[in-house]
Amino acid sequence: MTKKQKTSNAVAILHRRYVKDDPERKASLQKERINAEVASLIFNLRTEKGISQSELAELIGTTQSVISRLEDADYDGHSLTMLSRIASAVDQKLTITIDG
Repeated sequence: MTKKQKTSNAVAILHRRYVKDDPERKASLQKERINAEVASLIFNLRTEKGISQSELAELIGTTQSVISRLEDADYDGHSLTMLSRIASAVDQKLTITIDG
C-alpha cells in the first residue's frame, strides 16, 4: 500500500481528487489550459500595445465582440489565421511549438 503524500496545495489536491490518471480528464484539462493561455496572451498583447478591443478589431478586420470572445478563457474556437492576424496587428511574430 502506498502512503499518500500530504499537501496543502489546493490545485494538487483537486488534481489528485478529480483528474487522477484518467486520460480523458487529463486531455480536457490540457485543452482548457491552452484556451486560457491563448485568451490571456491576446489580452496581454492588446493591452501592452495600449489599444482597446474595438481598435484591435478594426486593425484585423473584425468586430469588438469577436475580440471579446477571443479573450474569454472559455472560448475554444481560436484559429491560427486569427492569431496570426492579431500578432501582425500588434507587431509580433506568431511562433507555434509542440512539446512532447
